[in-house]
Amino acid sequence: MKLGEIRRPRGAVHRKKRLGLGESSGHGKTSTRGQKGQRARSGPGLRPEFEGGQMPLVRRIPKRGFHHVRPSPRQIVNVGLLGRFAAGTVVTPALLEREGLIESARHPVKILGDGALAQSLKVQANGFSESAKAKITAAGGSAELL
Repeated sequence: MKLGEIRRPRGAVHRKKRLGLGESSGHGKTSTRGQKGQRARSGPGLRPEFEGGQMPLVRRIPKRGFHHVRPSPRQIVNVGLLGRFAAGTVVTPALLEREGLIESARHPVKILGDGALAQSLKVQANGFSESAKAKITAAGGSAELL
């Protein structure tokens, strides 16, 4: 069985209840919204984190570290995976994308030092760890920053 062949069991998915307004809709004059109040009105309504005026969980829990508003998506490739290329190959982000080692050549690629490298390669990437650079040069190759 493959992931794409999994189906939901019969009866697990229901059609969304179409709420008509008015007494003849079958849902009464308030259309299942209760009496008055903010949630009975039309319009955007409440924020998802709103908890009825009590201090919301989003603000109660401690905040740690730094989270960039727009983090740059880094793609990581280990030196051990570069062993599939023939000696003397120029390894570029475009080649890594074609081989399926990264998702997109448009985002920055960093080479990390996990694994071993036997053949000499000319590796071009946006970043290298010190151990990766040492392993590439020890195998007789070169590590170029883009």
